[in-house]
Amino acid sequence: MNVRGPLSTDEIRSFLAEATIPVRLACQTPSGTLWMVSLWYRCRSAGDDAADWVLQCATGTDADVVAFLREHEGVAFEISSNHPPYRGVRGRGTAAIEPDPEKETLRDLLERYLGGTDSPLARNLLREDREEVTITIDPAVVSTWDYTDRMGRDE
Repeated sequence: MNVRGPLSTDEIRSFLAEATIPVRLACQTPSGTLWMVSLWYRCRSAGDDAADWVLQCATGTDADVVAFLREHEGVAFEISSNHPPYRGVRGRGTAAIEPDPEKETLRDLLERYLGGTDSPLARNLLREDREEVTITIDPAVVSTWDYTDRMGRDE
């Protein structure tokens, strides 16, 4: 993975672990147009090197983004704060789709974003008849930014 910007690998991993904002995921449709979707994510280690990580998202098997990614695995993504001081991680890479019959990724994301699985939304998403997949984003190039120092100063 090629990393550019002011954040170290540890700072990137920390930001991704702490930020409970969706990843904005861009992909290509079969007709060649661009598509963007926001999804909950989790960051996971990828291999023995601490610098290697992937993002994982959960969605229904029949979601448009799943069909699009099956045609074209190339993606771009961004996870950035919505309020000053702005900081974030963006990049490009590839996405892989795997079935998640036990909804393990979804359960983990419900805990991360909602604090549990005991809500109407969680119960609906965890329905037995709903088929779920995990989208794994493997970054190739990552850029970071952090305007904390610049935006935090009185001028």
